[in-house]
Amino acid sequence: MAVAAPAVPRVVDVPSRPAYVTPPAAAETPARVGQVLRPATVLRTEKPGRLQILLADGRSFRLGGDALLRIEPTLFDLVRGQIIAWINPGAKRATPLRIRTRVGTASIQGTTVFIEDTPDKVLFLSWEGPVEVRADDGTVYQLTSGQCLEATPQGWMGPRRMSVDEVRRRRQASILLNGFEAPMETLPVIERELGLTR
Repeated sequence: MAVAAPAVPRVVDVPSRPAYVTPPAAAETPARVGQVLRPATVLRTEKPGRLQILLADGRSFRLGGDALLRIEPTLFDLVRGQIIAWINPGAKRATPLRIRTRVGTASIQGTTVFIEDTPDKVLFLSWEGPVEVRADDGTVYQLTSGQCLEATPQGWMGPRRMSVDEVRRRRQASILLNGFEAPMETLPVIERELGLTR
């Protein structure tokens, strides 16, 4: 059963803790299902903490690992950790969903993107559909389903297509694709696109 999009962004699942919400000009509190998120809210997780957010326009995201994310009016600012973001089928999408990292900004229109920011690299991965990554130096990279791009101290690497084995391993091991009660509407599309189901 699909979850109706709320009028305001809110927490819809906290499958594991520690996971925290810091509203603007307020103290950090443990994340709880149903909690409303205002602009400039900061979300934080510590391993093995994870949470899922449903936005007012039908877009959703999951955060995990040692993650820190600031919700801004026109984009998400991922300081560190893992995020998977998607746009539910049929949702209105006037503007792309943008996620800023320390090396560049990813934009998605009707797709599913995974980003992992660790001290030694930033990984961008298109689980399904087109993803645009605009590096801070102005270079633009286009990813399609099953492609990944890495920003390392040696420079940008990719995009490259993942092998079926790598896709399968990532699908099975992902802390953001598994273990949530709230639905991820694009998961069947991902598995079909990448040849994980027939």
